[in-house]
Amino acid sequence: MRTIDAVAAAITLTEDELHPTLTHATTRRWLRGPGLPADSDLFTFEELRREGLRTVADSTGDPEGRLSDELRDQLVIGGLTDLRGAETESVLLDGATGEVSTTSFLHDRPDLMGRTPLAPSLPTLVRFATATDELTEVRGQFASYAGRFGPTVVEEATRQLLTVFEEGMGGEVPAFWKIAALIRPLALVAGPGTGSGLALDLPPRLLDQEFGRGSVVRFEDIDFPATLTHGPTRRFLSETGLPEDGHLFQTDPDAPLPTLAEIYADDESAVLPPRADRLIVLGHLAGSDTLLVDGETGAVLNWTERDATLHPLNTDISTLAFTLWLLHRERAMDDSLAWGPAPRHYAQVAKTMIRALSTIDPTGTTTDADWHYWTQRFQDEANGVL
Repeated sequence: MRTIDAVAAAITLTEDELHPTLTHATTRRWLRGPGLPADSDLFTFEELRREGLRTVADSTGDPEGRLSDELRDQLVIGGLTDLRGAETESVLLDGATGEVSTTSFLHDRPDLMGRTPLAPSLPTLVRFATATDELTEVRGQFASYAGRFGPTVVEEATRQLLTVFEEGMGGEVPAFWKIAALIRPLALVAGPGTGSGLALDLPPRLLDQEFGRGSVVRFEDIDFPATLTHGPTRRFLSETGLPEDGHLFQTDPDAPLPTLAEIYADDESAVLPPRADRLIVLGHLAGSDTLLVDGETGAVLNWTERDATLHPLNTDISTLAFTLWLLHRERAMDDSLAWGPAPRHYAQVAKTMIRALSTIDPTGTTTDADWHYWTQRFQDEANGVL
């Protein structure tokens, strides 16, 4: 009977449950214990818990025998997951070698299915997942990064995580792990706000270095409406600024910042939210939405004109700036050093980006939120946002 060890949070199999095609001795021992994680942000092993070890041929039926010999006897043990835990690809185990790979099931065209390497063994797979979790939570082998922030820290953490993957693979690191190593450490670029009065203390010149100083807009007091009374927001906009073009966000560097009430002053049919005179328009988001800051509290909001609704966007101006930096950093990464343009990796990139953002700013990025602009746009594979 398949068991879940509550203490170790692992799924294990008994000797009788090991599939006859699983002849690799080390892998057989590993599945008997310590097993596979029952709860993981990267994977789900519900297939193993629910069905036990089954081959790809068993899972597809393959009535016409169109599966390749390479895939037919591979054992299905779990799947990669998207933001909501749904499987995006299946995780396979080679019973003869212990190697782990992924595949996308194509039930109508099993002859087109192939495998992508993921890890040379189950112990290595678990080690990689553990390292990724420890980096995200800044513990274990990454505990030394606690309380440290900035671009240099991001570079160090990235290098350390990549080294774990490189040593475990003995060569080329699969795209799945590159995504984790290059995006997850980005959350270490900024620390909690101290004297700024904002959620984050961004490193000096972070936006200038990313976008170019001439592309970062800084505002003067004359640009601010009287209802922008939140001091930390005023100082940030004056001293740090915002990128003129943040890919999904644009602001006008030559115009003062109007209130939402002023924008619609001549439109008697407009339905505006309460306190529209205190909602300052910072710029516009792709998709015809308007980016606002509450002049009194500093909260950053998204105004959707088509249905006249306000949604939380970011905690404040500092986490908005981090979001724009994060998006630009991901898009600027050289494909030859990252994961390439293959659409099959998009879901994993989007999930990792949202996880990095939620680490810094949980506002609206939880999966139970009714709607959130960044969450939706990052997952917009059809329009290639990332």
